[in-house]
Amino acid sequence: MSSDDSLSRAFAALADPTRRAILERLAAGEAGVVELARTSALTQPAITKHLKVLERAHLISRIRDRQRRPARLRREGLLPVDDWLRRANSEWSDRLDRLEAHLTTESDITTTGENPNA
Repeated sequence: MSSDDSLSRAFAALADPTRRAILERLAAGEAGVVELARTSALTQPAITKHLKVLERAHLISRIRDRQRRPARLRREGLLPVDDWLRRANSEWSDRLDRLEAHLTTESDITTTGENPNA
């Protein structure tokens, strides 16, 4: 994976259920490590490691607020994922539509007993 491949970093970060849970929590508002650890079975150092992965993937941002470093969801970090999923959905929908049309044609040929290849 290229170090500047934001899509791969985002997918790698999203592959972990703990990180997805953290993102869901941050969608409700910013939270610090202590707050995130309080609602998790993970330790504060483990939460910090997950936050670093999310930060490198540009899915969250963290700023210093006196002694705290609250994490915030960066919705724009999800744009490369959203764009990729939209393109993939469109491509697969087109492919499935063509397959359905082909199968309908084949079914019609079989039903009517016509065989253009005979």
